[in-house]
This record gives sequence, structure tokens and C-alpha cells, in this order.
Amino acid sequence: MVRQPGAKGSLSHRMFVALVVACTSVAVVVTVVASLIYQSAFLADEHEQLAGECRTLASLLNLADDDPAVLSELDLGDIRATLIDPDGTVTYDSLAPAGELPNHGDRPEVVAAFAEGSGSSERASDTAGYMSLYEAERLESGQVVRLSVDRAGVVAFLFQDLVLLALFAVVLVGASWIVSRRLSRRFVQPILEIDPSSGDGVAPYEELDPLVSRLNEQHGQLMHRMEQIQDAADLRREFTANVTHELKTPIASISGAAELIRDGIAKPEDVPGFAGRIYDDARRLSSLVSDILTLSKLDEAERAGEGSQELFGPSESVNLLAVARDVADRLAPKARAASVDVSVEGVSMMVRGNARLIDELVSNLCDNAIRYNRPGGKVFVWVLPAEGGGARLRVSDTGIGIPEASQDKVFERFYRVDKGRSRDMGGTGLGLAIVKHAAAYHGAQIALESKVDKGTTITVTFPRA
Repeated sequence: MVRQPGAKGSLSHRMFVALVVACTSVAVVVTVVASLIYQSAFLADEHEQLAGECRTLASLLNLADDDPAVLSELDLGDIRATLIDPDGTVTYDSLAPAGELPNHGDRPEVVAAFAEGSGSSERASDTAGYMSLYEAERLESGQVVRLSVDRAGVVAFLFQDLVLLALFAVVLVGASWIVSRRLSRRFVQPILEIDPSSGDGVAPYEELDPLVSRLNEQHGQLMHRMEQIQDAADLRREFTANVTHELKTPIASISGAAELIRDGIAKPEDVPGFAGRIYDDARRLSSLVSDILTLSKLDEAERAGEGSQELFGPSESVNLLAVARDVADRLAPKARAASVDVSVEGVSMMVRGNARLIDELVSNLCDNAIRYNRPGGKVFVWVLPAEGGGARLRVSDTGIGIPEASQDKVFERFYRVDKGRSRDMGGTGLGLAIVKHAAAYHGAQIALESKVDKGTTITVTFPRA
């Protein structure tokens, strides 16, 4: 029977019914088998007793001159006596006129008696449910004397004690009901006690190990997913708060300076200074918005999966060494202003991806290496082959370094090791976050090594183009 979708059944009820049916079936089978065994032993004893009486009667007839007369005088109870001539003709029968009986020469017990001296057989009686037992002995006269008796078969035996059997069946079913009820509850209760919400459930039975293990696994996955959702929600709230704060600072500065100029409060000689502040904050604002848009696109690309490549345009082959040199040339004025020397070395290595994103990745790494360096410091940019045919970009500096406690957080958005110093240096706090997501977009791996007051090395390993 196929259970329809949505249909439910009680395991306890099914076990109860199965146990009752099983117990009842076993009881019925045992009763029938026991009856068969009892009847077989009973009939064997009856055969043996009837054979003894037949031999005794044969001895008596061997001494008599008129066998029918002797047989007619005997009181044999429910035993039927028959005298049969060598040709099979019945000459005497204790229950029926001999002339009305058919020839008995083909009866198995008679054939055996004529051939071997004695014979035995049993056949279904004319009375339903009974068996007729036959024992025959050959006399010295050549005739055969046969004794027969009807005894109850299995069906008759069962029907003779039908009331007792019915009572036994009722008691058995009742006992089965009570035992099955308790057993089903005992077996099912440990299953009901499994707590799928704990995540560390233990299967009470070996057969339930896969199910409980799967429940524990799904609970772990669910909790991990919930943590991810919570982390994402916290990240969004934090990101929104940080963006709001970062946007307010340059906007407030621009608004204040513009208001002073508009209202004529600023002295003529101070106007260029205020204009310069407006320009610098506007550039900072533009850079921040650009970085936010870039990160937004990278987030969308990560959610889109394999279909994300179209968000930044078609993929192309990019010379990583050429990009590094272009970035170094572009940042040369900033490096000179900070008294930092930037050098680019390595071999031409081609990577597959978006040229603008790769340029921004390299630019953010080099910009950070210059910004957090010391006067007279150095920045080394290397482009080298990687194992498996990929390319490796390594940017090292001799700057202030990153404390070990902060190394796992520097790639988070708006995270700053020294917030005051970072703002003074003009950073948006999104550079390394863009590096992280741009590397993921290209399937690249990032490694960071840093020691305080020694410098920092960031390595980006691109897969084979």
C-alpha cells in the first residue's frame, strides 16, 4: 500500500497492530502445529493399540473352527471387525451385512496382510473431520481379519474444544494487546525524545543514525546560515552607519567653507584656502562614492555567481607587470611627497579578468603601502610566476605594520587600525575591502604578512589565465 502525500500514520499504532497480528498469527500457527503433532502421536498410539488387539484376535481365531461365529460373540466396542477371504470377498463384518460389502481385495492393509502377514493403513472417514485406522492380520486359514476404528482428525480435534480454543484465543489476543501496547510505547518513546533543535541528538537505535546525523548536520547548517544572515545584517547596519558618517564629514566641511564664502565672512586672503578645502573634500567625497559603487557592484557579482562577469564588462587578458608599472607612475607624485621610493620588478605575466578592477586592486595596495609608510621608506612591487601557471603580485613596504590582532580585520569595510591617523591621511577605509572582493572576483587568493614597525607584505595569487 502506497501512502498518499500528506497522509500520516502513527508509528506507535502501526507497531502495536503489527505486534498484535504477529503474536496472534504465531499463536494460531503454534496451536495448529501442536495439534498436528498431538494428532500424529495419538494416531500412532491408536495404530499400535489396534494392531495389538488385531494380533490377539487373530490368535483366538486360529484356534476356533467357526470364525464368523466367534467374531459375532465378541464385544469389540467401537472397533469394527471384518473377515476377508483370499479372493477379497467379505465373509463377516460387525457393522454391515457381509453380502452388501464390495470386494476388499484391493485395500492396502488387506493386500499387505496377504503378502506379508500383517498390514496397516488409514483413510478419511465418511464422517467429516475423522480418520479411519485399519490393522489387518493373516490367519492360518488363509483369510485376513481386519480391525478398524474412527478417530478424530485435526479439524475434528479442534472443533471438539472450540469453546476452549476460543477462550484461549481471547486471552491470547488480550495479552498480546497489553504487551504490544507497552512494547510499542517503549520503542517509540526514545524516538519522541530526540530533540532536533539541539544539534547534538543521539539516535536511540542504530537504524536511526543516518536520520539523526542528518538532523544534526542540518541544524548546524541552519545555525551557520542564521549566523551568516545576522552577520550580514550587522554588516549592512555598520556599513550604512559608516557610509553616513564618512559622507557627512566632507559634506559638512564643504558646506561650512561654502557658507563662509557665500556670506562674505571669509577674508579675501582666506578664500583660496577655503576653496582648496572644498576641492579636497569634494575629491574625497568623489573617491568615497566611487569606492562604494565599486564595492556594490562586487557584492552583486558575488551574489550573481558565474553570471557576474558581465557586470564589469567582458573579460580580457591583462599584463599584470604593465599594470603595476602604470600604477607606480601614476602614484609617483604622491610617493615623492611622502618621501617614499617605489620600485616595480618582475616578469610579464598575463592574467584573465577586468583591466579596471585589476588596476584598482594594484592601485589600492600600492596607495596603502605609500600612505602607511615612513619618510625615506620603500615600497617593493613584484610580479612573479606562481605554481600551476598562475601569476603572483606581491606588494611590500617598510612602514608601520599591522598589529596581529588587526590583521584579520583590515580587509573589512571602513576598518582602520588607527582611525585618527587614517583620516588625516585621507583614506576612505574601503581600499583593502575592494582588494579582497576584486581578488575573489578573479578567483585569486590573498595572503598577508605584517610586523609592527617592520612593514607589511600582501601577496595576491591569480589563477592561470
